[in-house]
Amino acid sequence: MDTKNELLKELENDPFNLLVFKPKISTNRDESKIVREQFNRILSFYKENGCEPSVCNDRAERSLAMILSSIRADKNQIAVVKELDEFGLLDNCEDILISDINLAEINNLDDDPFGLLGDDKNDIFTLKHVTKEIDMPDYIAKRKPCKNFGKYEALFKKLKIDLKNGDRKIQEYRGEKYIQKGLFFILKGVVGYVENIGKITKQKNVHNARLHCIFENGTYSDMLLRSLSAELYKDGQIMSFLNEEIEDSFSQINKEDELSGYIYILQSKSENEVIRNINDLFKIGYCTSEVDERIKNAKNEPTYLMADVRKVATYKCFNMNTQKFEQLLHQFFGNSCLDIKIIGDDKHEHTPREWFIVPLSVIKQAINLLINGEIIFYKYDYDLMEIIIK
Repeated sequence: MDTKNELLKELENDPFNLLVFKPKISTNRDESKIVREQFNRILSFYKENGCEPSVCNDRAERSLAMILSSIRADKNQIAVVKELDEFGLLDNCEDILISDINLAEINNLDDDPFGLLGDDKNDIFTLKHVTKEIDMPDYIAKRKPCKNFGKYEALFKKLKIDLKNGDRKIQEYRGEKYIQKGLFFILKGVVGYVENIGKITKQKNVHNARLHCIFENGTYSDMLLRSLSAELYKDGQIMSFLNEEIEDSFSQINKEDELSGYIYILQSKSENEVIRNINDLFKIGYCTSEVDERIKNAKNEPTYLMADVRKVATYKCFNMNTQKFEQLLHQFFGNSCLDIKIIGDDKHEHTPREWFIVPLSVIKQAINLLINGEIIFYKYDYDLMEIIIK
């Protein structure tokens, strides 16, 4: 018997499978797989509820909302899950820029894993939301001709002027609290106007109301508030109000809530060649007064690099330790802190410690993770300039 046949016979005679090769299975999940699993959870939520998860609801839903926000802020994560996006949740997300986000939107702040809150245990909302729509009628009112459209036509013309002048902006829809009397919105390419909101009803902890909406094409609809909300999540946007006072009127902040201060993100207008040539350089700070008041003397202060600054984003904080919030952000981005010496008007050398070389989208992603309490699972990679899983 030749050697080849003897070897084949030995291979066949292996009662204990000693010669069977079993590839090693890794116990570590790669980051792409984790992101895809998280996004699939978001898609499952959308299928069940007809809308994307909201930061205004319970902790489980809030976690999904913050994960979605983090994915939207990271082009690499978008690339990983874009093919799964059957509901268009990531459409145009790289073009979204929210310049003023109210941290009071976040419910259940008593979870507070970082000790950001004071002793006030009261929720800052007067309305409670639930994760799943219960007994919501399938009826979504169809548009009908508006006989007195002439009464509203001037409003739509004025809206176009406001948009052209920059007095209003088109924004991402971020929840039912934005559906208020006087709101302009875009639904499937058609501009609408919330002319009136009927009596708010509650059934099994679900709030709803009948709306009277006028559309720019001369029609009207009396759809339900939750129906409009679901449609706006799928294919809609909203217009900003004309002034901050009106926006505050529907942020559901009550008299008992205390404004703690502001977290702000700034960009330098310095003519210094070294500073001007640094890409993605932003200051993350906090103040208890209005941001404009705090930065009005920026060109004379070393902490602002002895130059005027431009506001990039402002976060209004209620019932929380704003300074600690700022400190946690500084620690998270500690390895990307700008190392520079500035000579002040006092002729002394100063080292400002609140400037960081980090992309704006990453800073906003970190803020979302910090609010959500999930930042402990992540770290900032200075070389990649990305937030990655630890």
